[in-house]
Amino acid sequence: MEYIKKADVYEQTTSNEVEQTVKSIIATVKSGGDIAVQEYEKKFGNSDRPVRVSEEEIEYCIRTLTKEVKVLIDRVVERVSEFAKAQLSCLTPFEKDFGEGIRMGHRIIPIEKIGAYVPGGRFPLLSSGPMVVAPAKVAGAKQIVACSPANYKGGIHPAVLYGLVRSGATDIFAIGGAQAIAAMAYGTESIPEVDVIAGPGNRFVAEAKRQVFGKVGIDLIAGPSEVMIFADDSASPRKIAADLLAQAEHDPYARAVLVTTSRTVAETALQEVENFLASFSASSPAHESWKARGEVIYADTLQEGLDICNDYAIEHLHLHIQNSRKLMGKLYNYGSLFLDEGSSVVFSDKVSGTNHTLPTQKAARYTGGLWVGSYVKVLTHQEITGQGIQFLASHAEDQSEIEGLEGHKLSATVRIK
Repeated sequence: MEYIKKADVYEQTTSNEVEQTVKSIIATVKSGGDIAVQEYEKKFGNSDRPVRVSEEEIEYCIRTLTKEVKVLIDRVVERVSEFAKAQLSCLTPFEKDFGEGIRMGHRIIPIEKIGAYVPGGRFPLLSSGPMVVAPAKVAGAKQIVACSPANYKGGIHPAVLYGLVRSGATDIFAIGGAQAIAAMAYGTESIPEVDVIAGPGNRFVAEAKRQVFGKVGIDLIAGPSEVMIFADDSASPRKIAADLLAQAEHDPYARAVLVTTSRTVAETALQEVENFLASFSASSPAHESWKARGEVIYADTLQEGLDICNDYAIEHLHLHIQNSRKLMGKLYNYGSLFLDEGSSVVFSDKVSGTNHTLPTQKAARYTGGLWVGSYVKVLTHQEITGQGIQFLASHAEDQSEIEGLEGHKLSATVRIK
């Protein structure tokens, strides 16, 4: 293994300043409600508008969209929803006998109130709303509260609003940052308290989700975008460079990595990246991201390359390798896998149907991304009758005696005939 280009910065850490700032925001919103939220909106977002997006505002904004834009968003909602429905169909309730008089099973129950955070960021990401909201709708959530920053002409971008409405959001609020997470976690006079908060955001949003976890559930803590391309000597350096920069442009803290078994591909792709960057706008985050966090790694063997991929546990893992499907069984740490060079990560970012809210910073070692299962509960039940009572009671009585638990033993003993 050899670094042709090594990153200057690796792990994204939460500074004490961010942690304390978020802690203060949450405490203030918890006690101050709407007034506190509006004060933070003025301070951080320069917004003094009503927090709730009214039906009239939604209708007005949607009327400004062209038919072509609506068709694009409708397609995203449809594809994300269809994939979520297919996933939900794999989650089946069951009930069966586990011995005479012992019947057990589980039910799949939707979580009732969902909080969906949709980032504003540098660009209006039209797929972010459907990615977070549509699976919740498919799961059967009764209330879906969506929050997004008011950073487009004093409100939420009309295309983002349309995506939220089409995906099934029931309440929409033009607020962002940690104050939005706090408001959904604890509720205010205007903003309903939810059960689960999902969706990506900046470091303040991520830290706020971490701090409210326990009070509410969360999907995962997703940081800036990551991509790793694993390539062999058949790969196109030009396509590799384009795919690296597509993710690097998300954020100055984004991470783009190439691992390849070909020195020629490594060196040529590195030059292609520089060639492309020369044509990018000076303000593009891709410049800083690639300079500070971009990497090109030469792997001596295919197996070493696979080991590097599994060790990095990257968000997006894209295989620019012939017959890459044969490698699937050897890869197990990634947020989402893209087979062969034709399967651009951009397709997933926008419209293919899989979710683009994925684990970063090696969280793929222990979790997958946001999916319809994030919005349901698997609840077990049991019914013990007849001989089953005698069998289990006898066991529980003996075990409780060993453990010294008098109440447990009593509860079992009174059922023994």
